[in-house]
Amino acid sequence: MTDIAFSSAKPSFSPLRLKERSLGWQAGAVVLGTLFLALSSYIEVPMVPVPVTMQTFAVTLVGALYGWRLGAITIAAWLIEGAVGFPVLAGGAAGVQHFVGPTGGYLFAFPVVGALVGWLAERGWNGGRVVLAFVAMLLGNLLCLALGTAWLAVIIGAEKAVAFGFLPFVLGGLLKSALGAATLMALPRGKAK
Repeated sequence: MTDIAFSSAKPSFSPLRLKERSLGWQAGAVVLGTLFLALSSYIEVPMVPVPVTMQTFAVTLVGALYGWRLGAITIAAWLIEGAVGFPVLAGGAAGVQHFVGPTGGYLFAFPVVGALVGWLAERGWNGGRVVLAFVAMLLGNLLCLALGTAWLAVIIGAEKAVAFGFLPFVLGGLLKSALGAATLMALPRGKAK
């Protein structure tokens, strides 16, 4: 019995058609993707110990648009930029210390989240099926929160981590997932070959 939701019988939604492009195009897409991710980092609401940003919106969207491989590569490239000192993390932050502090778990979760959403998008959970696109992005947001909260729990304890690193971000995750699915739905339909 085949699960229709995971079936790849339908062509995948690929408005950018990056799989069909040359390596040069794909490298350019990585650069543009890291710029988009950096810009999303500057849209923030300061909170302690973890700020609310548009990063998860950008991470899930890059995954959905780029596919699981190129999406994860793009997100990893952006994180490397931040680790080596480019001001691309939340609020223009930079440096390796952010990868070992309270935000480290969320940062390390980002490539995994992008890969998950990209993998689901390649299987039809995309702009052509907006409810599934929303669910894919919501799963990505929840995975990020779970991994980030687990890391935070090691630093400040489980109860505080859930109170300060998970619960305040659930509504934002829902809203960003809806915005991401709506963005995918608004893009022109392209079929990957």
